[in-house]
Amino acid sequence: MSTIAFFTLCCAHFCSAQGIFDTTIKPADHDTSAYISLLKNKNVALIINQTSMIGNSSLLDVLLRNNIHITKLFVPEHGFRGTADAGATVNNATDSATGTPIISLYGSHKKPTPAELKNVDVMVYDLQDVGVRFYTYISTLQYCMEACGAHGVRFMILDRPDPNGFYVDGPVLEPQQSSFVGLQKIPIVYGMTPGEYANMLCGEKLIDSVPELMVIKCKNYDHTKKYNLPTWPSPNLRSMAAIYAYPSLCLFEGTKISVGRGTERPFLQFGSPALQSKMPYCFTPLSGSGAKSPFYEGQKCYGESLSDDASAILQLTNGRIYLKWLIDAYHFYPDAKDSFFSKFFVKLSGTPQLEQQIKNGLSEAAIRSSWQPGIEAFKAIRKKYLLYNDFE
Repeated sequence: MSTIAFFTLCCAHFCSAQGIFDTTIKPADHDTSAYISLLKNKNVALIINQTSMIGNSSLLDVLLRNNIHITKLFVPEHGFRGTADAGATVNNATDSATGTPIISLYGSHKKPTPAELKNVDVMVYDLQDVGVRFYTYISTLQYCMEACGAHGVRFMILDRPDPNGFYVDGPVLEPQQSSFVGLQKIPIVYGMTPGEYANMLCGEKLIDSVPELMVIKCKNYDHTKKYNLPTWPSPNLRSMAAIYAYPSLCLFEGTKISVGRGTERPFLQFGSPALQSKMPYCFTPLSGSGAKSPFYEGQKCYGESLSDDASAILQLTNGRIYLKWLIDAYHFYPDAKDSFFSKFFVKLSGTPQLEQQIKNGLSEAAIRSSWQPGIEAFKAIRKKYLLYNDFE
């Protein structure tokens, strides 16, 4: 098994003057002393995007100013600038500012190849995740760890807080449903930072090849804290309210219901043209940046609008996946209920059971009760790998 070393870095870039957000988590003051010395005289590859910031500077720029040799950049879904649609092809390119090659890890090419890792000594992962199983950054994390483990490349994680790290909830993924939107047997909301999750992948031997892992810890973070992200992690998560609603609303992406892509409020509303007689609120998706050819483009969708206030979303969901939205939409859907769910729903939920429970008319309480054995078993494993004080 690999050697796992932990270092401390104040990498929390998130502060708020008021409200629900914890003000002890301060922006980084470019304090890279915890890891710069480990990268000196090494060939370094980065896994980064628009969230990989230290203060107002990209990690790439900070490392270059410190004379670290950056050989190439690997980028996840949504690309280097974080503007590509969900599922959109992101092509390889070159960073115009630095001349550094950019390699996309999405579409048909999800794992670095031996050729791409040639002459790489250390790979550094620095992405702001949202702590939800079907958000694909942890799949990219796993594939990169496996590639590094197979080819003797050290793997460093500059850890970042989990904005949904204050609870664990949802059905645990069944192995036969494994895909890029869920590789491991974890709940939808798993309550771990990238560093903690990587620690679990290694410790539980959940990956094919285990690299030498270094995790640079966050300072002033624990799993009870909430904060306001300064840079949105993808083009359709544009507010903390949307990030808190995302674990619940993203399940609609496996149904006939739009989550508002192609509007100014994605993941803060949902609807369908078929719900006109049931729900008066409406919105119209239009093609635009981050949402080319959105679902129901140009059609009025009738449904429900959520609050833009993050505190209100937290109060409503109460540290859990909120199933009422999904159950109500299925109940109100007028015709051809068998077509309400697509095959993708099972991949998102991680199990065929949830779809069947909703079709059978089970209550939210009964559905949630069926999740508990799996959640408790996962929590026992999770607890072994936490780097920060827990919410329990």
